[in-house]
Amino acid sequence: MPESIPPSGQVLGLEGTAWNVSAALFDDDLVALHSAPYSPPTGGIHPREAAQHHASVMKDVIARVLPEAEQVRAVAFSQGPGLGPCLRTVATAARALALALDVPLVGVNHCVAHVEIGRWATGFADPIVLYASGANTQVIGYLNGRYRIFGETLDIGIGNGLDKFARSHDLPHPGGPVVERLAREGSYLELPYTVKGMDLAFSGLISAAQESSSPLEDVCHGLQETAFAMCVEVTERALAHAGKDEVLLVGGVGANARLQEMLREMCEDRGAAFAVPERTYLGDNGAMIAYTGRIMLEAGVTLPLAESQVRPGYRVDEVEVAWRSDLGEAVRGEPLEGGRAQGAEAVVEEAGEFIVKRRVGKRYRNEALDRRLIIERTRAESRLLAAARRAGVATPVIREITADTILMERIKGDVLKYAMTEENLARAGVAVGRLHAAGIVHGDLTTSNMIVRDGQCVLIDFGLAHVSSELESRGVDLHVLFQTLESTSDSFAALREAFVEGYAEAFPGAEEALAREREVEMRGRYL
Repeated sequence: MPESIPPSGQVLGLEGTAWNVSAALFDDDLVALHSAPYSPPTGGIHPREAAQHHASVMKDVIARVLPEAEQVRAVAFSQGPGLGPCLRTVATAARALALALDVPLVGVNHCVAHVEIGRWATGFADPIVLYASGANTQVIGYLNGRYRIFGETLDIGIGNGLDKFARSHDLPHPGGPVVERLAREGSYLELPYTVKGMDLAFSGLISAAQESSSPLEDVCHGLQETAFAMCVEVTERALAHAGKDEVLLVGGVGANARLQEMLREMCEDRGAAFAVPERTYLGDNGAMIAYTGRIMLEAGVTLPLAESQVRPGYRVDEVEVAWRSDLGEAVRGEPLEGGRAQGAEAVVEEAGEFIVKRRVGKRYRNEALDRRLIIERTRAESRLLAAARRAGVATPVIREITADTILMERIKGDVLKYAMTEENLARAGVAVGRLHAAGIVHGDLTTSNMIVRDGQCVLIDFGLAHVSSELESRGVDLHVLFQTLESTSDSFAALREAFVEGYAEAFPGAEEALAREREVEMRGRYL
């Protein structure tokens, strides 16, 4: 490989993580792009069959773009995450090309490439990103040289979920566009809605939709409205927690007009900017690999052949983002600025020694779904705040309740997300340990929902709380917190350890709950 790396020039990018094999040339702009997607005759994507397809068309796909090349400076390829056989096919082609052209090899994280081509195409600087594709559903933000995962699916990706539903009704692949078309003719149908802090789960929703005997158009409409509302809600939670003002939608499912509309409405209501790249850059494509490979090349990030093994479980938060000089901000804004704050689902206002918390309607959500969630969450919060307090957990005292509003004690102290010390995390651990010991799961255990006052941690915002002694529920609760810590602090290991010490002190079942949290974490390790 050449020792010197040119500051610019054309980069050839190869994408082939799953269904689409694609090649592109990128200089200061896109020079050439050609794709040859694999479409299974029946059922879903079979990894070996997809890899065989990629191998059979690879030569032609590359040949379609190479004539546009003036001087290729590097070959970039999708190193992961993805289907192992597909990744290996593309990596083999990339190595051969790099050797033949005598240029560096660049291994690109597929998920990061979606984010970077989105930032380039829209001009956004530091957005919260909703990455919605077949295998992936993640909410991503940037901090100190890495893209951090604020939340993600705990089971199936949104695109694969739609495909699974489509197959159960003998609809063609891919299922997303067919569901979108049928949904336009249907009416709302109530289906399971599962949000866990900034994480979400689709398996119960997909199963209920598959088993429904309602008209197909209504099922598609209800499925789409429910799944996308879940995605927008967790994006809004990350946006509110981080205090950022840009939202970027990327990934193949991002082509859905209804999802775009819902995100745009959420951003308009929050005063945030929203953008989605043009369709060319949304689905898996060689352009995103070529562009990301180019900015990596400019930063001196190349890959020796001996280290070019594919990585089917390559996480976005494992990538060192050496090509960005800005650090990004984890948390902006101030709590209750001017006596008022807008959270992800409620407006909070000071009223003397009290706080008025009013859940507001969401324009992006179906009216019936929105009304149900507001009533359910207000009732759950009031009931479980009181139950937690009786169990010795510090919570605000409630004064009055209506269908959408709670008047409660104003807690004066430091919101944990602005005061993340080991001492405060240990206090948080004690509070959560007591909560779990009482058989209550918080459901939205982020550092925005903890206030340190007079040497103890007060838990607030019980809208997603529920009664449960199940290990799974406790493990998910802890996972939400640990994911929030990791996405907003570079001292994650020390903060986590401090929390665990406090948690184990207050909860006899801590060891089992922490073991389950590790299992939950591994479910996000792709494929």
